[in-house]
Amino acid sequence: MSYDNPNLAIVKAVLEQHMRVSDAAKRFKRSRQWIYELLKRYNEGGPEAVLPQSKAPKTSPHKIPEAIIKEIVSIRRELTAKGADNGPDSIAWVLQQRGLYAPAESTIRRILRKQGLITPHPAKRPKSATKRFQASLPNECWQSDVTLIRLADGREVEVLDFLDDHSRYLLYLGAHTRVYGPTVVKAIEATAAEYGLPQSTLTDNGLVFTARLAGAKGGKNGFEKFLEQHSIKQKNGRVAHPQTQGKIERFHQTLKKWLKAQPPATTIPELQKLLDEFRDWYNNNRPHRAIGRRTPSDAYFDLPKASPQPLVTEDNRVRHDKVDKAGRITLRFAGEMRYLGIGRAHQATPTLTIISGTHATTTNAQTGEIIAEHDIDTGRRYQPNLLKNKRPK
Repeated sequence: MSYDNPNLAIVKAVLEQHMRVSDAAKRFKRSRQWIYELLKRYNEGGPEAVLPQSKAPKTSPHKIPEAIIKEIVSIRRELTAKGADNGPDSIAWVLQQRGLYAPAESTIRRILRKQGLITPHPAKRPKSATKRFQASLPNECWQSDVTLIRLADGREVEVLDFLDDHSRYLLYLGAHTRVYGPTVVKAIEATAAEYGLPQSTLTDNGLVFTARLAGAKGGKNGFEKFLEQHSIKQKNGRVAHPQTQGKIERFHQTLKKWLKAQPPATTIPELQKLLDEFRDWYNNNRPHRAIGRRTPSDAYFDLPKASPQPLVTEDNRVRHDKVDKAGRITLRFAGEMRYLGIGRAHQATPTLTIISGTHATTTNAQTGEIIAEHDIDTGRRYQPNLLKNKRPK
């Protein structure tokens, strides 16, 4: 019979092979005190008494209670079912809100891994390698973008959003069949009426946000005109570089993850109802790690708001055209096509129009004679010729 018990080998060597304790201490590299202790245990309890014993402490004051472990697992599954962020930081926040002890995030991560609730992912680029920018005050910068959401029947709906850069407060979230330039203008007008004007905006180079890459040679769309009118600084990300709008791109992940956990909407009104529900949850009930686990609502309303600063910008450009049969020329202004009245008497006349701000002066391109002046009203499409109402001296 073989015993896998190193302590028993020492005892047998002393008792049955008559080895002296001092010699056994040298042979087995143990202290004499320890060998006498083994002999005492053997005499009292036999071979079982000299089995190696665990060195772990009998009590562990820092061990996470089983009830907390069960609560962590329950919260993880609860957040997953809701489509909410379910990482260790979110779980810790929920534990605190419920008045329970919240272990360190690393401890929660170990518990989740042990329970098989974490799927290993490839190593990501460390956050320390990324330069992070954040506005210092609410309304200092609004980020905006458009993303696609599918309805239950597969139709794609465009969702427009405005997000405060400092607090991550979701200012606007609207579903539209298609987002056009006027859609963006109405959205920012309504948002500014409720929350005040931002100091600046940050968007990509989509046509609904800027016409600078559309070959308009200085022309501006409705969104750009609104910003200029209210002295709001416009910032656009580098082409093909979505990292500049990283906050709102990451926000879209949160939005789509939440929507995926809900019953799919079949119509745009149903989707809008879901978006309204999400906006309330996102602003008021979801902790945000980037702002110290506060809610966006707390971060937005706790500080004074930034406001627009005076800008020195002008819309100065030149337009060549020819008067049509109705006595008009065309001009794209503030994102819409305008018709400038010249007069039927000038039909087929080549024209040169110089636009400065909202004022346009048109001359006969061949003779240099001024034939029309306009103060462009963005609220109407046809612009009457101001010279027609002037009587010659």
